[in-house]
Amino acid sequence: MNQALTRKHSESIAMAALFAALLAVMGLIPKIDLPLGVPITIQTLGVMLAGCLLGPWRGLQAMLLFMVAVAAGLPLLSGGRGGLGAFVAPTSGYFMGWAAAAFVTGLLMGMLPKSTPLRAAGSAFVASAVGGILVLYACGIIGLMFFAKLSLAQAFWGNLIFIPGDLIKCALTALVVHSIARAMPDWRFGGRSL
Repeated sequence: MNQALTRKHSESIAMAALFAALLAVMGLIPKIDLPLGVPITIQTLGVMLAGCLLGPWRGLQAMLLFMVAVAAGLPLLSGGRGGLGAFVAPTSGYFMGWAAAAFVTGLLMGMLPKSTPLRAAGSAFVASAVGGILVLYACGIIGLMFFAKLSLAQAFWGNLIFIPGDLIKCALTALVVHSIARAMPDWRFGGRSL
């Protein structure tokens, strides 16, 4: 029994580290800077995938591990940014919201139906939209108000430009989940793999 618990714990650490590394690789893809000061990056796709594939707790662990690496000064954010400055920049609300976004995405993915690959994909789209858009935007708006000194209206309306791209990321997440559900029917989305 103790050996099974140790193996499960080791797998959990490995999966969290794997997704933190995936986020780091996604940071190598160039960002698109916008006038609001918040760039478009592919890394939020990694946040959505972490929640859907790892579940709430492992997804949260992966995001926290990544944040610790960034705080330590590793240039893992898109555009080669890193260090403690990432936590006080206008984009810090989004960055710190990754943990909440992955957690909520994983929580919803665990609750929504996944009996067929198509249902799993639909659930992934919904979970990603709620966690990766609604929750993440709420955190980002708070960060913009606090660090960029924008009003609530300015921060809210400034986010609308991101919706089309983030809906595409939700669709990509759903596509990945659909592919995994077909290839690995025993995978427990929103939880641990079997």
